[in-house]
Amino acid sequence: MKQHFFSRRVMLLAMLALVGATPAHAETILQHVHGLAFSADGSSLMIPAHAGLAVYRDGRWSKMSGPEHDFMGFSVANNAIYTSGHPAPASPMRNPLGLMKSTDGGKSWQPLGLSGESDFHLMAAGYRSNAVYVVNPGANSRMPQAGIYFTQDDGKTWKRSEARGLSERITSIAAHASDANTVALGTADGLYLSQDAGASFKRVGPPMAVTAVTFDFGGKHIYFAPAEGSILQRVTIDGKGDTKLPLPKLERDVVVYIAQSPTRPEELAIATRSRHVYLTTNGGKSWKQIARAGEKG
Repeated sequence: MKQHFFSRRVMLLAMLALVGATPAHAETILQHVHGLAFSADGSSLMIPAHAGLAVYRDGRWSKMSGPEHDFMGFSVANNAIYTSGHPAPASPMRNPLGLMKSTDGGKSWQPLGLSGESDFHLMAAGYRSNAVYVVNPGANSRMPQAGIYFTQDDGKTWKRSEARGLSERITSIAAHASDANTVALGTADGLYLSQDAGASFKRVGPPMAVTAVTFDFGGKHIYFAPAEGSILQRVTIDGKGDTKLPLPKLERDVVVYIAQSPTRPEELAIATRSRHVYLTTNGGKSWKQIARAGEKG
């Protein structure tokens, strides 16, 4: 009987080894990927993942303590996190959440207005300026029509950007770290830059669909991901100095978020539409996959 039990156990372990089925590998930590940002101290990578925030730190994934809201728009400044989305099922907060702010790393959230009215999927906050830009899908009590809006006082007042020069669908948005008037957009026909708070935009670089964009923390460069090809591109704000950073091969997949560490400029992360997450610590020379299709890498 003892020998029979031992042989069955050996067979089971062999089967598990063949399929690679270990509890750690099978655990889904990213049901959705609605953003990507490093913490202000650079120690953690945060992803709003449908039911709260997923955190990658010291080579391991965990879940942030705090409410398990379905965070959508998500942007980290040096002293706050800004977000939007939908409340957790048991939360008394109104749906949608409007604009919210956290000053304790995402453990608790302060409503800044428009709760029960608006959900901003596209949002960006200046790391040092704390200017918040949103792409508003429809009218609400503070925004009379759809469009690009920005606030420099945590949502007390909003101004609508005229957005002259734009004609295609906006896919991504980034705010300059320190200049509250500088914002970049990824669109279906290229990367666009405004230095007058969105009043006018000019295309930077060639006409191509752009799926993700972010400024570097030095404020002189923009990283963006074209829809075609497994590369990241980096350009100066004036559109010169185009550098291509190779990525792991992305078959029938695209980069949807890019993040740079505020403390280590060579450390970058990307997240893809298929919920793959990659990390580089050497400016793109090599990449480590830390999540595969939403599961721990």
